[in-house]
Amino acid sequence: MNSKKTVTILFVTFTLLFATACSSQLERGGITAAAPADDGISARGEGESFPVVDMTAQLDLARLMPRLANLRVVYVGETHDAYGHHLNQLAVIKGLHQRNPDLAVAMEFFQQPFQPVLDDYIAGRIDEREMLRRSEWYQRWRFDFRLYQPILRYAREHGIPLVALNVPKELTDRVSAVGFEGLEASERARIAQQIEEGEPAYRARIREVYDHHPNASKEGFERFLQVQLAWDEGMAEQAVRYLRKHPQRQLVVLAGAGHLMHGTGIPRRVSRRLDVASAIVLPADTLRAEPGIADYLVYPPKVNLPRAGLMGVLLEDHAQGVRVSGVVPKGAAVEAGMKKGDIIRRLNGARVTDFVDIKLGLLGKVPGDEVSVELLRPHMVLEDESLEIRFQLGE
Repeated sequence: MNSKKTVTILFVTFTLLFATACSSQLERGGITAAAPADDGISARGEGESFPVVDMTAQLDLARLMPRLANLRVVYVGETHDAYGHHLNQLAVIKGLHQRNPDLAVAMEFFQQPFQPVLDDYIAGRIDEREMLRRSEWYQRWRFDFRLYQPILRYAREHGIPLVALNVPKELTDRVSAVGFEGLEASERARIAQQIEEGEPAYRARIREVYDHHPNASKEGFERFLQVQLAWDEGMAEQAVRYLRKHPQRQLVVLAGAGHLMHGTGIPRRVSRRLDVASAIVLPADTLRAEPGIADYLVYPPKVNLPRAGLMGVLLEDHAQGVRVSGVVPKGAAVEAGMKKGDIIRRLNGARVTDFVDIKLGLLGKVPGDEVSVELLRPHMVLEDESLEIRFQLGE
């Protein structure tokens, strides 16, 4: 990570400079600053230096690329549900790939056991929907896939390797429940072998996040901290494993800003294992611009995903399909006649076996699109009823 922090804003760059300390006597037009009062309060800035943002500096994202092109690792942060942040990540990936085709992208939103799924997707052996199903996207990450879709499609189109960066949810859940000390030997072997808390600022930042949680406690914080360490150390170890296996390849790491800011999460844990030149690029619109938070801050475009088409129902898996466990009043499905307790067996002619089939069946649909749903309606006394309804998706 660069020692001099440069804050880059889309089309405008903020470069951190350090102001010269005030002299012991401030003279302006013959006026000399008075000596400090007896209470010790002084207008003088003796020996102090204050960060200054240079508002006149200009640097757009395209001109930033040469600065990033020769680095081994480029970390690009995000707020998970901010579409503009992911478009910024894509722009960085494109800019670097155009300069160096030997590039890989490591992603927090895929967990390590599913690396073969990403390999199959990039190689063209499976399609997008199969990749989502086999990587358990909707069970493990759950954010709207459309946020990440342009990145995944660009990588597939250009054969850019993807790295499943994150630690399996089962392990972080166990750490949360029993702590590192309560893990079985087989579980401990699956998380990072080197785990260090690091500098006090890391604990302080995690503590600040934890204190916003209800029912915060001392014991609860220690477990919370251990989960964060399992994530950050595990993702750093996975990144280093890939870098060592591919010594000539540049790596772009996509992760939540909290794992990257100030370098105390993933970046310094990578550097502790492997000495690499790197930079941190974070979105400026959701962070406080402060010294040391990143090498570059970029204002991403303010753009939202198109609204997704919704049925307006709550779902749960069922032996015969997917059961409607609740309906949204005046939602599209209930207006078409769907009821709580109905079992969805087909969507647009495709068999439904679990809620993932519904998610995949609605992927890319927008309000107003028509869908066909085949239902089984159980009855207590009468014979169960089969019916088909057609309706337009709502918002």
